[in-house]
Amino acid sequence: MACLHCGDTGWKPVEVEGVQQVVRCDCWREALSGKLLDDARIPPRYRKCSFDNFVVYPNEKLQKAVVRAQAFADAFPVVEQGLFFVGSPGIGKTHLAVAVLRAVIRRCGARGIFRNTSELLKEIRGTYNPMVGPTESGVLRPVIESELLVLDDIGTEKTSEWVLETLNLIVNTRYNQRRPTIFTSNYEEYPESHGESLGDKVGFRMLSRLHEMCEFLEFRGADYRYFEHSKGPPTAADLLNMYKNQPSRPRETGRRASGQLKARFRESKSDVSWPGGKAGTS
Repeated sequence: MACLHCGDTGWKPVEVEGVQQVVRCDCWREALSGKLLDDARIPPRYRKCSFDNFVVYPNEKLQKAVVRAQAFADAFPVVEQGLFFVGSPGIGKTHLAVAVLRAVIRRCGARGIFRNTSELLKEIRGTYNPMVGPTESGVLRPVIESELLVLDDIGTEKTSEWVLETLNLIVNTRYNQRRPTIFTSNYEEYPESHGESLGDKVGFRMLSRLHEMCEFLEFRGADYRYFEHSKGPPTAADLLNMYKNQPSRPRETGRRASGQLKARFRESKSDVSWPGGKAGTS
């Protein structure tokens, strides 16, 4: 059935101060946002993630992350920095990142894209096979040129010179072109154990650049994936109870590790220039 307001032309008549005009019809905007959401490559598991269905419970840092994410979505494209969600698995980092992406696409009609870091790197490697259709530039161009990029799970890939060079190309190009990016990572900057830090995974030069590009929002919470979903969606009380009863993490060794990492980070900030090179070289 044709739209009652515009007859499927995409334009509807309105009267402004006694003058007849035409403006874009809501049906056109909805169709456009639907296409943009399809093009955003959001995985099926996360396609319905929004601020409305994100469960918030008494947790100061998590609540701050939600507030800052909503503020970013409301202000886009007039934003000075992107966002970097850091924390353990299952606490809602990807949900929040996708909620921002979907809100920005729906409100602004922006071209946004979601990419899992490991899958993106695998796809780029695949272009080196001459029998495969896509080229390296064909894979990288939408990632670099999108108005808003979500780069999920940075740090999970095995570190190598090629990985760091490729990520540096993406990060630095978007930085230079002032295109906001949202990152998520399971790796903390200063872990409270002897595990690998975010700086270990991405390099301390890139970490310094990321701090300039993004507002870092590190938080902890209940691992949503451990909830018995057969009981239905978890409530705020359920997640708060899980959060309060999760095992505590060691602290004394963490302070020593944290001090060493902070010293390394300070040293790294003396040289943050991009060394050059092309993604795909080793």
